[in-house]
Amino acid sequence: MCFTVNVNLIKEELENRYGATFLDPDKYRPSYYYHAYAMPDLPVICEGNSKKISVMKWGLIPYWTKSRQEADEIRLKTLNARAESAESKPSFSPSFSSKRCLVPVSGFFEWQHHKSEKIPWYIFRSDEDIMSLGGLWAEWTDRSTGEILNTFSVITTTANRLMSEIHNSRKRMPVIIEKDNEQAWLSPQTSTDDLRCLLEPYPDSVLRAHTISNLINDRTADRNSPEIIRPFARPAENLLF
Repeated sequence: MCFTVNVNLIKEELENRYGATFLDPDKYRPSYYYHAYAMPDLPVICEGNSKKISVMKWGLIPYWTKSRQEADEIRLKTLNARAESAESKPSFSPSFSSKRCLVPVSGFFEWQHHKSEKIPWYIFRSDEDIMSLGGLWAEWTDRSTGEILNTFSVITTTANRLMSEIHNSRKRMPVIIEKDNEQAWLSPQTSTDDLRCLLEPYPDSVLRAHTISNLINDRTADRNSPEIIRPFARPAENLLF
């Protein structure tokens, strides 16, 4: 699963990294803490328009959704798309075919289950570069108002060794697209077989992870703070590796 991310990246960082410009820069707000169930607006780079950075809401609404009520219900189930079924599942297959995207993040959070405790971890690239998560997006029109909503989902795959130890309850991780493969992921010309190859677990040697404090679990706190990603030492007996 992938529901919680750090996107504390200023517009210029994103534009320089992807060689693209924001379509609507006023809509984007950097934050150390974004949770999918809050349906946040996040930057994405879309297939066929890689020179532009869009801002979309997390929680994909398929184009065939009939009403706002149905949209509100389905998007809670489409925050993530499983790599194993994204190509065939009706909610995601049209997007997998022609509406793939990159979701830039600084890192993401996951929880390790140990006895009765859930230990929060922060995971990021070892070179601390921006991480591109593989995503899908969709355009939906509210038939009652004419409003157009662009929304996205983050694809998840089986966990690598590192993430199997951290996310030990589900053993999943987000799909991470390597920089050299980003244009292939976004290209309409990339074959389905080649796209499937990009959904494999990311090498754990390229990732780093450390435990963090329980600030991330405090709903009353301001979690948009660098404190949320700072290493927090925990007793060795409380960790599984």
